[in-house]
Amino acid sequence: MSIEDFEDIIYEKEENGICTAIISKPEARNAVTYISFIEIYKVLEDMEADKNAKVLIITGDPKGNAFTSGGYFKPEMFKKMRKYPEIDLMDIAQKKLTLKFWDFEKPVIMAINGMAIGGGLTMPLSCGDLIYMSEDAWFGPYFVKRGIIPEFSSCFLLPFYLGFQKAKEIVYFGNKITAQEAYELGLVNKVLPSDELIPFAREQALNLIPPKAPSLSIKLMKKTMHSYFREILSKTLDLENRALRKTFASKDFKESMQALKEKRDPFFMGK
Repeated sequence: MSIEDFEDIIYEKEENGICTAIISKPEARNAVTYISFIEIYKVLEDMEADKNAKVLIITGDPKGNAFTSGGYFKPEMFKKMRKYPEIDLMDIAQKKLTLKFWDFEKPVIMAINGMAIGGGLTMPLSCGDLIYMSEDAWFGPYFVKRGIIPEFSSCFLLPFYLGFQKAKEIVYFGNKITAQEAYELGLVNKVLPSDELIPFAREQALNLIPPKAPSLSIKLMKKTMHSYFREILSKTLDLENRALRKTFASKDFKESMQALKEKRDPFFMGK
């Protein structure tokens, strides 16, 4: 896949070194698929090869009224994926992408500008260096409501950030988290009025690169902070993948999808 083939991500590069990846599937409220994630991976590869690319902002297309509405599971998506041999369908937890971000030396800013369901929470937590959120945005950790488990190594990162009790409460019940609650929990760095989110993210991006900041120092800070935890993330992602394969094949997952289609509460059996 080349950048010219992108279907889900709008990738913009500026002379000042700011790059932006916009999750753009407005007809599906910016839902994400394996294709979206491989495109983001290609963005990172492109930025690694470009010395002028210095900082990445990831946000959602405002026309979709969301950062992302989560995973897109409809059959036509799997048909489209056949033309991308680099996609590994067994990597449900997105190990390849998570570790690519973890090793990525340039700062990554997540600008959460609306609903952020499923990977809309876990991807920023594992892949973003700084997370800013609009006042009307919210997280939907709805994994339990689908009979599956979280991904992007969040089964390690959530307890690491919050402690076991709070992390378990979030994933066991899957209740909505408002922007203010996310800030109070320490999951995001700042909450802003919606019209100030992107300008603030851009201002912070400029504050992370020359001439305002020593990019070599920041690169080495990130590398040093991340080094110890890389193997832990790798092992967690393997465990998440194993569990996700099992849960996606479960009767509970099938029931959750049917209930979603029929707009009713699922009736789980624990199988």
